[in-house]
Amino acid sequence: MTSTPDAPLTEISGRRLVLKDNIETADLPTTAGSLALADNAPGRDAPIVARLRAARVIILGKANLSEWANIRSSNSISGWSAVGGQTRNPYDPERTPCGSSSGSAVAVATGLAELAIGTETDGSITCPASVNGVVGFKPTVGLVSRTHIVPISHSQDTAGPITTTVEDAARVLTVIAGSDPLDAATAEADARKVDYAAALDADSLRGARIGVLRFLLPSYSPETHEVFERSLEAMREAGAVLVDVNEPPADWRNLGTWELQVLMTELKVDLNAYLASTDPEQVRTRTLADVIAFNTAEPRETELFGQELFLRAEATTGLEDPVYVHARASSLRAAGPEGIDRMMADNGVIALIAPTTSRAWTNDRDDEDNMQGSASRLAAVAGYPHLTVPMGFDRGMPVGLSLMAGKWEDAKVLSLGYAFEQRTRARRAPGER
Repeated sequence: MTSTPDAPLTEISGRRLVLKDNIETADLPTTAGSLALADNAPGRDAPIVARLRAARVIILGKANLSEWANIRSSNSISGWSAVGGQTRNPYDPERTPCGSSSGSAVAVATGLAELAIGTETDGSITCPASVNGVVGFKPTVGLVSRTHIVPISHSQDTAGPITTTVEDAARVLTVIAGSDPLDAATAEADARKVDYAAALDADSLRGARIGVLRFLLPSYSPETHEVFERSLEAMREAGAVLVDVNEPPADWRNLGTWELQVLMTELKVDLNAYLASTDPEQVRTRTLADVIAFNTAEPRETELFGQELFLRAEATTGLEDPVYVHARASSLRAAGPEGIDRMMADNGVIALIAPTTSRAWTNDRDDEDNMQGSASRLAAVAGYPHLTVPMGFDRGMPVGLSLMAGKWEDAKVLSLGYAFEQRTRARRAPGER
């Protein structure tokens, strides 16, 4: 069944869901975790919220997030915001919940909600889902509306589901996917979307050629690497043909620099446009420059980390800047046509896999337990689908398996992840062993 706002999907009717607190609802403030937006209640539902309400989902409320979706500072603390405080990882409260969709993932992991919506620019759905032992799906950019969601980057932002099972993620995606006249990126969404739950096939790994991103593996912990190798064996037993991809894309080392330039430039443009759409009586900060001034004057905002990325974004000069234009064209080419697409074509594979990240690291900045490994950048920059599914545990902490493929191949990625999930059943709830 295809979802429309007036054709609810009974499969998720009556299910409990939380929204990341950068997604607008008519009945609650939308703060992005910032005190500057504490009174931001323009009385409108984001289009994806309207779709969820039409599907008769029970929206419990807003979930805490990393403030401003982790884009204020390179030293930001995942899961912390001035509005919501610190979100805790339910498997070990001393370890990070990752971000920025921390609260969404923790709500699902603990059973507070059955379903959640997060948003991702680069890793903000997949990382918290992985380290909190749940399923997270970042759709193709353009499949899901971003209207009335506090933005970072129109090139990379998307909302997506966080759930305990791939089937539930597919059900939620079927509801929220679709074109939105206010979001030009979604022009093709109605033509591209399918019933993602109906497309799931528990036997989809049989005969599937899948590329293993070996060039990423040295950055992961030994324990996660071991869990990943066991997962590969499970996929082989399910009939998959695994092909090692040992070399990164040609411009792999430049990708992070280009991406940051894109995010900084688009953050200023997109956030200024969002702030201009809010009620000036509720939101006195009308521009990024105003937010920077607010943070400077408000000690509760900067007691733990600063706003150097905001300052860098404010210094950018707009979408016509040749530096930005080059960075966006180069990053998109390197991650997409010359990245994921080329690796798949050259190796004759239909998808790519890697560990999502290693175990959650501690919240103590002074110790040496830091983030190890990440599979998010290529799909994030290209705007391609990326799914994480629980695959096991690293020193008692959950770790996920990442699957990604080309643009609009969301159904295939979900189906492969579903087949892996059905075979391994690796998820264990907090406290369950």
